[in-house]
Amino acid sequence: MGGKRFGVLMCAEDSEYVKKKYGGYFGVFKRMLAEEGETWDMYKVVSGEFPKDHELGLYDGFVITGSCTDAYGNDKWVHDLITLLNKLHSINKKTLGICFGHQILARALGGKVSRSPTGWDIGVRTITLSPSLPFPYSSLHLPSHLSIIECHRDQAEVIGWSEKTGIEIFRCGDHIMGIQGHPEYSTDILLQIIDRLIERDFIMEAIAVEAREKAEVWELDMEAWKILCISFLKGHYDTNEMGNGKLEVV
Repeated sequence: MGGKRFGVLMCAEDSEYVKKKYGGYFGVFKRMLAEEGETWDMYKVVSGEFPKDHELGLYDGFVITGSCTDAYGNDKWVHDLITLLNKLHSINKKTLGICFGHQILARALGGKVSRSPTGWDIGVRTITLSPSLPFPYSSLHLPSHLSIIECHRDQAEVIGWSEKTGIEIFRCGDHIMGIQGHPEYSTDILLQIIDRLIERDFIMEAIAVEAREKAEVWELDMEAWKILCISFLKGHYDTNEMGNGKLEVV
């Protein structure tokens, strides 16, 4: 008792594959972000399940997941989520948005979200971090270029970009951060998603072939993304030995 508490705002339904292998996307996020002594709760906002106003103060932060829904859409749950995000913003609650979560945060803050004119961005992409990263991220000694899995066709102070997407990472104050890519995804999850997109005729075979080829040869910087996300949500980390899997709170 007394440990930190976080909520995952689930914006998509789990695939059978991810449920069976990872315990759903909630399990994927917990595997990346959860530490001993913490409590992690899930709210299926895509199904209309939201935390109550009086419960918001119980949490140290929230994570917004990806989704198949457009962040500029008008589904009721999308508008309810925007209302919730504005409440979290008003009380300076730590909020981390991933992919759709990144886009819906931008919309809630008054930004514009639209379909990307360059089409799907799916596969492994290199993100260039700003050379003037704000503190405390400048103290993490992260590489200037990080690889990450992308799976989106929409787009939203910029602190990271790629040749495909102009705004890969943004922040608002010290309590809101959006990441367009998927730091929680493994190559295995990406390959399974590519297969599903092909089956549903969402992407052309040529796009899938290129994405698979890159995914199989590129090494993901999952540890560095984990450090960045945990540092944002919870505090600072000693990264002098980054890469050996040991994270020390300082």
